[in-house]
Order: sequence, then C-alpha cells, then structure tokens
Amino acid sequence: MELQLDNIIKQYKNGPKALDNVSLNISSGMFGLLGPNGAGKSTLMRTLSTLQLPDSGSMTFNGIDIATSPHEIRKVLGYLPQDFGVYPRVKAKDMLMHIAWIKGVSGKKQRADLVDYTLDMVNLGQHKEKSLGSFSGGMKQRFGIAQAIIGDPKLLIVDEPTAGLDPVERNRFYNILSDLSSEMVVLLSTHIVEDVNTLCDSVAILNHGRIIAQGKPSELIRQLDGKIRTVQIHKDVLNEAAGKHKILSKVLREGNYVLRVYFDGEDESDLARVEPNLEDYYFASINAYLPNL
Repeated sequence: MELQLDNIIKQYKNGPKALDNVSLNISSGMFGLLGPNGAGKSTLMRTLSTLQLPDSGSMTFNGIDIATSPHEIRKVLGYLPQDFGVYPRVKAKDMLMHIAWIKGVSGKKQRADLVDYTLDMVNLGQHKEKSLGSFSGGMKQRFGIAQAIIGDPKLLIVDEPTAGLDPVERNRFYNILSDLSSEMVVLLSTHIVEDVNTLCDSVAILNHGRIIAQGKPSELIRQLDGKIRTVQIHKDVLNEAAGKHKILSKVLREGNYVLRVYFDGEDESDLARVEPNLEDYYFASINAYLPNL
C-alpha cells in the first residue's frame, strides 16, 4: 500500500498558500506529520480525506485518484478530524452501528459484534448505551478514534488524536495504532513530538505550507550529533540568553530556566553537551537553525 502526493497546492482566498508544492510517498506503517499550529497540517488532512480539493497536484492511494474518485477512497478511509463533533442525543452504540453500515458492514449481527469489539478497544464498552452528549471531552475523543478505525480502513488519517486524553488513554491509543499500522497506512498529524517519536517509522515536518524536512526520526536526530547543549539560567536573564544563544526550548524549574540550545560554534564555556532528540530537531528546523534546510 502506498499514498503518493505530488506537488499539492492549496490556497485560500486572499491568503497565503496553505499547501505549497507538498510531495510525499508514504508506505504501510505509521507516518508522522509534525508542524506548529497554522502550518497547513489540517488543510492537508482535509484534502486527503476528500473534504476539499487541491488547487493543483495529484494524490493517489493504491492507484485510486483521491481527487477524482472520492467515493472509492472513502470505502477504505478512516478519518479523525481535529475537531470531532457528535450527535448529543444518540447512543454511542447506535451511532457506531450507523457508521459501520455506511462503511459497508451490512450484516446486523456482524455490525453489532464489530461495534462491541471496537468500543472495548477504546475503553468505551461500558458506556455504549450512554448518549454521546453525556461524554467527557476525552471520551468523545476516544469515540472519534473508534469511528475512524471501524470497518477495517486501509488508509487511516488522524489529526491531533491525543488531544484531551490522559496519559493512560494516550498509551492505550498508542497501542491501538501500533497494532493496526502493520496492515494499513496511518498518517498521524500532530504538533506533539512525543506522539511521533513513540509511534512513527518516518516523519515529515511541515511549516508555512511546505515540507522542510523528512526522514526516519533516528536519521534526523543523528544530524544534530554534537550540536545540542544545555544551560541553567535565572529567569531574569532570559532575554540576555536569547540574544546570545539559539534557544530550542526552555523549562522553568524553581525560578530558573533550563535551556536546550543549538550550538554552532559560539562560546560554550557555560554550556553542557547533551544527546539530541526529535524535539530538538523539530525546533531547530522550524526556526531555520539547520544550514541544510
């Protein structure tokens, strides 16, 4: 299975290009799309899920042209949007039964068994008779995951899927996606680097509508070998440190900031060397610190 995007452009009226010549080849497994808010991630997810057309470029999945054959791609598509709404008065079981029918699960008993199995996967089995309007934010997010994976999709698109989930439910979701990804293409769009680092074999970074980096997380991290330093400073001298260092991230601890810094030859007398991680690469790339980007 392969999802192929070639030079996708999408521009909204009176605005910049939301997608600017986006090209990607994604095979079976987990693929992470990282980017800050406003980078174009949700625009790309909506375009791939047939909710809008690109202005130009081509998109195919296993030979299906997504733009010209939306009904065909919907037969094999699971989609969890960033903002997932529910019908508040409908029971979780009944809503998922209807979605399973839409996705082609015709037998009533088969649908019922599949619904029970899917709700148990996302830890909602005990709530199947409750109306969706009574669900908490995290429960609604889990129901969104359930509707996306029911019906055995071959292309699964999830946009900010762990928003609103506590650590236990986030780990449950990680396990679900890991189990499913061997049999489908899973595109995970998020600004949470930990999600991608935990789950994905490959990653692309989107910023201002353009793909600015892509590869295996381990390969990207290796590009920062010897380039990451850390230093602890008092919060009152943060502005001074920002003028001196290329700060990637900062954490406030007991009145002091612990900084992670991209090192490219400045004075390092007050800096301690640390091992790089994917978050370092992400911040270095979107801040244009890396000379090859």
